[in-house]
Amino acid sequence: MKKGRLEAFTDAVIAIIMTILVLELPLPHGNTFHALLHEREKIIIYLVSFLTLVIYWNNHHHMFYIIHKVNGHVLWMNNLFLFFLSLFPFSTNWTGENLFSRDPQIFYGCIILGADVTYFFLVKLLIKENGHNSHVAELFGDSQKMKVTLCLNIIALFAGFILPILTMIVNIIMILLWVIPDRRVERVFKNRF
Repeated sequence: MKKGRLEAFTDAVIAIIMTILVLELPLPHGNTFHALLHEREKIIIYLVSFLTLVIYWNNHHHMFYIIHKVNGHVLWMNNLFLFFLSLFPFSTNWTGENLFSRDPQIFYGCIILGADVTYFFLVKLLIKENGHNSHVAELFGDSQKMKVTLCLNIIALFAGFILPILTMIVNIIMILLWVIPDRRVERVFKNRF
């Protein structure tokens, strides 16, 4: 199968999720910046969620740029990945209302863990479909960054039971880990085109 429809569908779904995310932001109760400050927790979690979605999209885009084939298993895993991303507006809203509460933080952490696990398996399926000598295997096959991220996901969840805000802090650390795309991918782009 060709990858174009999957990429277009993924781009559209992520764009819709990001739109819903901003629509969930509440209007301040007043017409001053001081009134806006009362919504700071919701704005902070919105920024974290938006940046997380941008990072997922950016890395998904990079990965699909270097593959040639997809199959039914890839389609289903990509849809499962999108399922977890689609929960971001809900979990962001709940966490923004209860930033220092355990259950919303744990739920938010579970959404990120689900997205990261499905992304990890998506990579494995793409390697299987495109071959162990493919660019995707070379660049993502033994990604220490993904393994560290999955470990941080688990740490974030356990830390959230001790002090809920630690879940968000560890998730922000993961954002910093992924905000800069892998330079190896950029080199492949440059050499390929």
